[in-house]
Amino acid sequence: MNLFWLLRMARWVRQPPSEGAVRFVLAIMALCLVLFAVERIWGWPEMLTPNSPSGRAPW
Repeated sequence: MNLFWLLRMARWVRQPPSEGAVRFVLAIMALCLVLFAVERIWGWPEMLTPNSPSGRAPW
């Protein structure tokens, strides 16, 4: 661990992020997890795949 990260951690201890900032980050993380779960459960729509192996040009 270098000095930069130690200074950053010390600043966070003295001035922690606001509750709103923490909630915002947690909401973004939750959205990413929901999108990941939806993609794993139902899969990616074939119509959103740019090039399927059967539809490629022969060149």
